[in-house]
Amino acid sequence: MTTETPGQEQIRGAWDTIAPGYDEFLTPGNMRHGEAVLRPLGIRPGARFLDVAAGSGALSIPAARLGADVVATDIAPTMIERLTARAAKEGLANIEGRVMDGRSLEFADGAFDVSASQHGVSLFPDLSGGLAEMVRVTRPGGKMLVVAFGALHKAEFLGFFMGAVQAVAPAAMPPMEPPPPFRLADPDLFRERLAAAGLTGVTVDTITWDMPAESATHLWNMVTASNPIGARLAAGLTARQRGDVHRVLDGLLRERSGGEPGAVLHAEINVGTGTK
Repeated sequence: MTTETPGQEQIRGAWDTIAPGYDEFLTPGNMRHGEAVLRPLGIRPGARFLDVAAGSGALSIPAARLGADVVATDIAPTMIERLTARAAKEGLANIEGRVMDGRSLEFADGAFDVSASQHGVSLFPDLSGGLAEMVRVTRPGGKMLVVAFGALHKAEFLGFFMGAVQAVAPAAMPPMEPPPPFRLADPDLFRERLAAAGLTGVTVDTITWDMPAESATHLWNMVTASNPIGARLAAGLTARQRGDVHRVLDGLLRERSGGEPGAVLHAEINVGTGTK
């Protein structure tokens, strides 16, 4: 397992590859959660809103529905294509999608009233640099929002998947520290990172998201489309092992739901906010 930091093209290619599945299996639920985390910010029509590592619109679409003037950035062109298609389908003309590396934002200092990222900047190889860029482009007195996963063991969608793979093919599970999506799982560390980036009045609230899995296949698709790590893990399984993993997942979901093929899983989420 390589420890090299991936380059820009490698990162873009990995996210471009999973973008269609991400848009289909993750974005609808993430948009619902995005609406909830935006609500306390009191976003008004005309507010300048930046979404960093926007994916296909989990925060951008809800912010545009509130009347904000949204700029959505993502390193993966296919993510921006999907986001733009979603905006067009809803008739939202107040979203501009731009392919851009969040580690080097092409905006002037203080260009936005609100800068936000949901499961985006927390994945950057250079987390401090990504946070600093978001702060830089936020106006003095403006707000910043960062949403990241909480404790790994409380992300049931991933726990079910990893448990099934471990049961079927233990050798396929590489030893690793908590993967990048969980680097801000400790609320105290999260607060420290936001304050170090230059924010004041920092708060980190821990909430729980419901993540319905309709079936074993749906859960498989959710995990393998959620992050390149899940896609690589699945790619390392044989066809027979994949079938066995699906059967284990089916059993786990039926045990949770009392015999039904699907179940509502849960994930702990940390919501960090601060003022520039």
